[in-house]
Amino acid sequence: VCITFTEFGKMQNICNFLIEKLDSSVVISQPQFYHTPSSVENLRRKACLVAVENARRKAQEVCNVVGQTLGKPLLIKEEETKEWEGQVDDLQSSRLSGSLTIQQKIKSATIHAASKVFITFEVKGKEKKRKNL
Repeated sequence: VCITFTEFGKMQNICNFLIEKLDSSVVISQPQFYHTPSSVENLRRKACLVAVENARRKAQEVCNVVGQTLGKPLLIKEEETKEWEGQVDDLQSSRLSGSLTIQQKIKSATIHAASKVFITFEVKGKEKKRKNL
């Protein structure tokens, strides 16, 4: 029987339950980790959105320093996106000996993403507050 889990915690709970109830009549293999194309695409999209948020925050800070007001974005361009699987210390030696722990397998299968964006914002003069008389 092959079962696909989307949450590691649920997988552990069910495996523990099966081992408890069925004892030695059940053999549970080590988990195999993989990422669906849609989950990788979601990760890329989130990385881009975070990069845009960071750029806007930095631009806002610069405007505050120079006494200007940040306007609307005039141009947003994603220049680079990359993703990579996480690495574990001594991963090579652990693989050679065949003794990767579950935590090491999770770390090595974890995908990270980065996005580099170029954004041009409109910059306005500091708006003066009006007083109602």
